[in-house]
Amino acid sequence: MSLLENIRVYVRVVEQDSMSAAGRQLRLSPAVVSHRIQTLEAHLGVRLLNRTTRRVQPTEQGMAFYQACQDVLAAVERAENVAAGVGGAPQGTLRVTAPLGFARRILAPLVPEFLELHPEVTLQLRLSEHIIDLLNESVDVAVRMAILTDSSLISRKIMDCERVLCASPAYLSEHGTPEKPEDLLDHHCLLLRFPGSQQYRWTLQSRDGPRTLSVHGRFDADDGDVLTTWTLDGRGIVMKPLWEVAEEIRDGRLVPLLLDHPPEPASLSMLYPHRRLLPAKVKVFADFAVSRFAEEVAKHLDGLSLESLRQAAAEPAKKTAGGRKRKEAASTKG
Repeated sequence: MSLLENIRVYVRVVEQDSMSAAGRQLRLSPAVVSHRIQTLEAHLGVRLLNRTTRRVQPTEQGMAFYQACQDVLAAVERAENVAAGVGGAPQGTLRVTAPLGFARRILAPLVPEFLELHPEVTLQLRLSEHIIDLLNESVDVAVRMAILTDSSLISRKIMDCERVLCASPAYLSEHGTPEKPEDLLDHHCLLLRFPGSQQYRWTLQSRDGPRTLSVHGRFDADDGDVLTTWTLDGRGIVMKPLWEVAEEIRDGRLVPLLLDHPPEPASLSMLYPHRRLLPAKVKVFADFAVSRFAEEVAKHLDGLSLESLRQAAAEPAKKTAGGRKRKEAASTKG
């Protein structure tokens, strides 16, 4: 085993305050992590860590070594990036995090295609609706579908995704159909909750500007697909990207609501830590994602949009109005 790899393990242990946590991130067993730390201590001839049953803490020499190691690893990364940027093919492990629903429907099916294009790259997916700290979690790329506010990361926008409020016909039959945004406060709203989530605050668009409502409900989860299942079961109203529920809306299992007051669109974007030299593996993945993600989202929509839904909703009203006029005209003639 190389000295550099042992240093990487040691740095991760210090950052996580735990050999077990470091091992999970590096996909190493705690026994392997412990052995590598012992090997490193033997090589240096000093104790780097004080160990307890619950955590590890660097000694004075260990902390000084940790700080020096960060400079070493940064220099190695710069050297690798230069080499890859000059003439090397993309290679190494690419760690990507993405929302569960997006990964299942869009990203995961595209992974084999990406890896065939870049045979020297290994891709690790970490699926979560949670907002992950890319630096602390050693993630190379985050795919997010949200209204982004974090300026500390490089953001590459792919597209805006329309969102829609919807519910099942059974729910609307029992609880009524909301006619204006304020009506949502009297309905069961299905919420996507996790640390840092703002999904309990729904911001809807209108001619007078955005309107934010603090909605509530008895059902919440940190998996968007669970919310879709509950919605189909008649448990409440949900806010979803339109492409995720396009099929259910087309076949009538879900009904779009408040089309004149839609939620703000979410940006489908990629984020990665700010680096002067972007690794080749990240660059080629970003280029691939920009070209393919939008295509796959468009396939799911298959021409469906908020505007097409508004037009479809207006047709029955036009026919009803036309029928009334014809009846009135006939009555007048009679």
